[in-house]
Amino acid sequence: MVQTSHNLETEIDRRCMQRFRINAPLTILIGEREIPGYTRDLSDRGVYFYLAVSDSKLIDRDFEFIVELPAEITLSTCCRIRCRGRVIRKEEASIDFAGVAAQILDYSIRSEPMAIN
Repeated sequence: MVQTSHNLETEIDRRCMQRFRINAPLTILIGEREIPGYTRDLSDRGVYFYLAVSDSKLIDRDFEFIVELPAEITLSTCCRIRCRGRVIRKEEASIDFAGVAAQILDYSIRSEPMAIN
């Protein structure tokens, strides 16, 4: 009974959390490897992002990633947010891309400047 109540609270929290539809660059860090992706939406508790299907197989339960938020989003300066996440689900978005929903376990705002290409 307690488990059901907890699940109901979690579902309500998920629905109440404001999600931002943001198409921002995301880099998954697996050991020394950096895997590119991009976000579909982002909140302070979770993220949904896309990456190559072949790379999605490298992401296990817990992983680290960096999201680069442009000045238009932060209404200030560009910033990088380093996060530790946990995979909630993976979905095949297309032949080439997979979608990943992840819970954000913790994060820190990085002060180093973003690279300009």
